[in-house]
Amino acid sequence: QVQLVESGGGLVQAGGSLRLSCAVSGGTFSNYAMGWFRQAPGKEREFVAGISRSAGRTVYADNAKGRFTISRDNTKNTVYLQMNSLKPEDTAIYYCAADWTISLRTSINYYDNWGQGTQVTVSS
Repeated sequence: QVQLVESGGGLVQAGGSLRLSCAVSGGTFSNYAMGWFRQAPGKEREFVAGISRSAGRTVYADNAKGRFTISRDNTKNTVYLQMNSLKPEDTAIYYCAADWTISLRTSINYYDNWGQGTQVTVSS
């Protein structure tokens, strides 16, 4: 069972940037596709971005395209989410998750391993 620990959340003004990190241990990191999800108060957890095992493929939710960038460093067992041009509606708890797959999937149901989340708050 892999363990995932997110960091980098915080309070930022609208238009600002944050970089989230997720350190993974307890497994072979390069065997997992990685995803970032978020959950706002009163809402369901939703997909934000995903990256394949080798970082050859990425996929984004429509509301993240052009503003967020997912990346990974398989030598450091870490996945990142660079978030630019943040909006108040980006306020949520952000979670990273791991999916044992050669493909790249966006459904929350495929991700078996989750971190504890990191709070991102964007003020207007």
